[in-house]
Amino acid sequence: MKTLTELKQYYESDLLPDLKVLETRRLQIVRKLMYVGLALGIIAAIVIIAILSYARGNLIALLFPLIGGGAIFMLAMKFFSQGYVGDFKTTIIDKIVHFIDQSLNYDPHNCLSESTFRSCEIFQKRPDRYQGDDFVYGKIGKTEIKFSEIHAEYKTESRDSKGRRQTHWHTIFKGMFFMGDFNKDFAGLTVVLPDTAERLFGRLGRKLQSLNFTRGKLISLEDPEFEKLFSVYGDDQIEARYILSTSLMKRIVDFKKKTNRRIYLSFAGSRVFVAISYDRDLFEPRLFNTLLDFAPIQQYFEDLQIAVGIVEDLNLNTRIWSKQ
Repeated sequence: MKTLTELKQYYESDLLPDLKVLETRRLQIVRKLMYVGLALGIIAAIVIIAILSYARGNLIALLFPLIGGGAIFMLAMKFFSQGYVGDFKTTIIDKIVHFIDQSLNYDPHNCLSESTFRSCEIFQKRPDRYQGDDFVYGKIGKTEIKFSEIHAEYKTESRDSKGRRQTHWHTIFKGMFFMGDFNKDFAGLTVVLPDTAERLFGRLGRKLQSLNFTRGKLISLEDPEFEKLFSVYGDDQIEARYILSTSLMKRIVDFKKKTNRRIYLSFAGSRVFVAISYDRDLFEPRLFNTLLDFAPIQQYFEDLQIAVGIVEDLNLNTRIWSKQ
């Protein structure tokens, strides 16, 4: 695994020249957006003055120029920064990926497929809207891996007091989704989920988990620390215990502590799936912050290292089993 010291050296020698070019473009975009913002501000002020003069008491009308101006500004920001974001990813993020491991490939516009996401069976809701980007794939040692950023959502519909239909979008999962070769053909499905019920409700929570019929059987394991953090469901009690050895459970616990995030795992087919929740976009450049600061580069590097490091963290390169 690459160290932070090595990253700083690589930043100075290989990344900084490209970042300086991109920083010039960023400043040009920000300057254009300042002109757009100024123009919109003047127009909004004129409209607001007109509303106050001719529509006294109708304060709700004051929202329209503000909302409209905000929407136009967001569209302008997306328009001006579109090529810049793509160039940043193909230049900087691609270089960081290859710095971590030369065998990896990066496609900023692709992601793991929806069918792959569904096949992990971690999340039971079927997505109505599925999107992602920043697809990384390749081989770490003996282990084939793929991961990308994913945002999966489902929708519900309701009607307001006037009978108008409203659509609401709810997040199923947002974050990093990883798939790796486990070198073992599983007969059933084993799912490892964050254990919130037991932490909140103690033994009652454990009882409620056991009644989760849609998940299969609740698997009891002999690792108190692991069971405080996770609940495990599987089709086959024996296979689940076989997969989740004492050493693997410890590695999962350590990985959870290392990431300090909600993580989900499943073992299906001959693959291990890991979903790591994030509430932010991972590899997007910050338009209103300088690119010449090392801190964002370190953040991109660490986010990528978390996904690539799953191979080492879960010891996937040690082939203790062979495929049937």
